Amino acid sequence: MAENPRIATRDQLLHRICGEYLEMPGLRLRREQAQRLWALDKDACTELLEALVESKFLQRCADGSYARLSEGTVGQPLVSMTNTPLAARPSARPVKKHSAA
Repeated sequence: MAENPRIATRDQLLHRICGEYLEMPGLRLRREQAQRLWALDKDACTELLEALVESKFLQRCADGSYARLSEGTVGQPLVSMTNTPLAARPSARPVKKHSAA
């Protein structure tokens, strides 16, 4: 039986979410907002966002929103084709810390 081409795979959804965060620096979304944006149910949205937190691509903020962990790196997280956790995302360059002088 052929798969329905209109149904996105987990990996396609992860790449789409990453793409949105890469295209819009400073993007912060609560789970409910992410659900509406990507037309996901609560469980799927939570699983995808938490997978991206585990992979160090996103962070969960104190207010419950999800934001990119670092605006100083470029690239997509490594996504496996299985349901195992995503591999840690390699840094394209070190992030410089500025000291208050």
